[in-house]
Amino acid sequence: MTKEPYSITAESLNAAGRGNIPAELMTSTHLIYSSPATLAFNSPGAQGFGVKRAGLSIPGSVMLLVSPGCCGRNTSLLTEMKEYRDRFFFLLMDETDLVTGRHLQKIPQAVQEIVDFLPQKPSVVMICITCVDALLGTDMERVCRKASDQAGLPVLPCYMYALTREGRKPPMVFVRQSIYSLLAPVKKEPATVNLLGHFAPLDDSCELYPLLKSLGISKINEISRCGSFEEYLAMGAANFNLVLNPESRLAAQDLETRLSMPYIELARLYQIDKIANQYKLFASALGASFDDTKYRREAEEAVRAFCETHGNAVIAVGEMANANAFELSLAFTRYGLTVAEIYGTPTDEDFVYIRRLAALCPASRIFSNLSPTMLYYDSGRVHIDLTIGKDARYYRPGCPNVSWSEERQPFGYEGVTKLFTAMKQALDTSSSEGSSR
Repeated sequence: MTKEPYSITAESLNAAGRGNIPAELMTSTHLIYSSPATLAFNSPGAQGFGVKRAGLSIPGSVMLLVSPGCCGRNTSLLTEMKEYRDRFFFLLMDETDLVTGRHLQKIPQAVQEIVDFLPQKPSVVMICITCVDALLGTDMERVCRKASDQAGLPVLPCYMYALTREGRKPPMVFVRQSIYSLLAPVKKEPATVNLLGHFAPLDDSCELYPLLKSLGISKINEISRCGSFEEYLAMGAANFNLVLNPESRLAAQDLETRLSMPYIELARLYQIDKIANQYKLFASALGASFDDTKYRREAEEAVRAFCETHGNAVIAVGEMANANAFELSLAFTRYGLTVAEIYGTPTDEDFVYIRRLAALCPASRIFSNLSPTMLYYDSGRVHIDLTIGKDARYYRPGCPNVSWSEERQPFGYEGVTKLFTAMKQALDTSSSEGSSR
């Protein structure tokens, strides 16, 4: 019997329906393959920002990682980065801690020792705990309150719980809520907005900045651009929030409840007409309008230039990229390109894209990055001209690739322009090297 990686066509997945996603595509129903996600030491989609780096987004913060030694090993890699060298501390759990929960009594003392040791008092101490405390049922909120009272500064929890990946508050959702939880009510500034969603800023050249300014918004806050704890706290004065990643939705809802700060959600899209419509609806919600013609034309020209030269390219799309793998695949298909393979874990929300994919490119095959059967993946089965994403490059190492996983975030028309420019350059370079051999 031939061993094959599990896959399903877009047509078959759509026919099954959003309520009947096959068990092979659901990470809670089987063993998880340590797939290309480990290339970034994070879950798919987290890229370079897993829970630990994300938890240190607040300026001046430090982190205490409470875990068995095995769970903290990859954190040592982060300590080699200059900006994190003096920001990680460890409280290692032994066998007695695992059985009795004795380590919980040590946390307030450890926080106090960190504060006393550092030459400059941190703004916040983040306590990062692992699946061990999830299984123990630890009330980390209570532990953090005790540590905060003793040390005289904010102490916040963040959870590195793989066990909650499928729940209402996955780790990357909770950490976003946690890092904005210190914002307090202050006098509102009508011309100020917060961009929520990412732990690195948007590309400086993104059109969202000038478009917002054309609406009279003079101050645009991003936590990644805050140079001090005071600048971070000033985010509490924003008139509203723009949610650019659905994982920040819960944080935005919390700010709306606590600070009466409404939010509007903008999705990262690669379908140009959908981007235009989203901007139109956004401006309309603010009772205004803006001219995005210049940026749209640049994106359309980048797509046209690629398709004129490489319109017959067959593409494989991964999820370890700054895109939703299914929306990006749909965009490519609508531009007349062929998407043969998609490496991703579909959710109910992705079916709006899968439905269209099933109609336009029914034979596109969807593989799960986390399925153990991916051990049997054979890159020779189907010809691919170009791959998008780190995981796609892993599966097809000899193929031209655009990793599209830089920390600075693409968005809107600018994202389309830069992606298609990079795609054209990758295939042009490959063609040039091939002809010179």
